[in-house]
Amino acid sequence: MASPRFLTLADVAEVLNTSSAQVYALVRRGDLPAIKIGGRGQWRVEGSELEKYIERMYDETKTFVTAHPFVESEAGRDDG
Repeated sequence: MASPRFLTLADVAEVLNTSSAQVYALVRRGDLPAIKIGGRGQWRVEGSELEKYIERMYDETKTFVTAHPFVESEAGRDDG
């Protein structure tokens, strides 16, 4: 069965293992492109846009890691 083209914010939250509120914030800031549909203004995120967002986050993380090399004193620290 093919994946749906559009995902709810709850679906996106599940994929990213985060809260719907966090996904809503990503959408409202423009970090994660989405569309608002229907009279009640329900948000939908296209699957391809979610994949692009994930790739951007990998790129940003790689840049951060390169600019901020790991030091042993950070071991065990979880910045979330």
